[in-house]
Amino acid sequence: MKRINITPRNNWQKIVEKLGFGFHTTEVPYWDESAYYSFRPDEIDAIEKATANLYEMSLCAVQHVIDYKKYELLKIPSWIIPHIEASWENDEPSIYGRMDLCYKNGEIKLLEFNADTPTSLFEASIVQWFWLNDFDKTKDQFNSLHEKLISYWGYLMPYMNIGKLHFACVKESLEDLTNSEYLRDCAIQTGYNTKLTFIDTIGWDETTKNFVDADDEVISNIFKLYPWEWLLQDEFGKNIITDSSKTKWIEPSWKMILSNKGILPILWQLYPKHPLLLKAEFTEDGFSSYAKKPILSREGANIQLIENKKLIQNSNGEYGKEGFIFQELFTLPNYGNNYPVIGSWIVGQQPAGIGIRESKSLITDNTSCFIPHLID
Repeated sequence: MKRINITPRNNWQKIVEKLGFGFHTTEVPYWDESAYYSFRPDEIDAIEKATANLYEMSLCAVQHVIDYKKYELLKIPSWIIPHIEASWENDEPSIYGRMDLCYKNGEIKLLEFNADTPTSLFEASIVQWFWLNDFDKTKDQFNSLHEKLISYWGYLMPYMNIGKLHFACVKESLEDLTNSEYLRDCAIQTGYNTKLTFIDTIGWDETTKNFVDADDEVISNIFKLYPWEWLLQDEFGKNIITDSSKTKWIEPSWKMILSNKGILPILWQLYPKHPLLLKAEFTEDGFSSYAKKPILSREGANIQLIENKKLIQNSNGEYGKEGFIFQELFTLPNYGNNYPVIGSWIVGQQPAGIGIRESKSLITDNTSCFIPHLID
């Protein structure tokens, strides 16, 4: 794995905007094509194999949480547990997830699993692929996201409820809207009848016991780019358990178990000393160097990095009231004060590609850039 500096394309902003990528720049460029990461084929093979193994282990961890009623460790409300267990037993459809991996000195380690509301999908699937075609058509990329998304939407069609497939996100986020619309476009190509809505316009019909959109149309199936833990805190979220339509939620409620950082200590308990895992516990006992992470958090918020019992870095935020987990410190590799994390995607049950987020610090947050990659 190498980091190569290059000259960006002329008018790259207009090029990516034509693809529908409207949030490429904030205070600084979020999409950064002044460099790329180069991988050997054997390195990509190792990442793909690790992703598949970690996903299989993660599914076993879900079964373990359900079998042994470990919900309290994850601070999951008791009232939603029957819904979670039913969604797992009924194999409710899941479309995707993103594992954040650290790849350093030939070792691959799972940092966390964004199993519920992962973003950067559009950049990983479409934007970096078109960059590669402009940069060097003779090279390849670990990226079959688009094909796999279309294929898997097609596979899921017989398992959906009769009715439209709604796509929902918060109205204020262009990033969330872009990712939702991209997934919606993949579903449309498969033959779904879809409809875009926003989370704050979803209503509840008390008479029929149905979720409805702004046009009072019953929501039978819905992809929501909105965290389950937030949905449960919303007043209307509690209607999920009395919903007469038994709406298909994507991602399904069993993904609450995997999107919770409490799954990391559970994985360690199930697979102690596994080479793809970092030691993780619910207490800091026995650690001298560790990352302290909230059980529930977003965008790298409220993390502390401790090395030899001294704080080396931390991030602010509003998370942590549910508690924390403690994970063995395994710092990101340093490429000239650039610290990359590999987001390895699962579509359906299969590894489907990677996207790289790069920071100027050891904590990847919402200011981190997206850097394209290729196989050399």
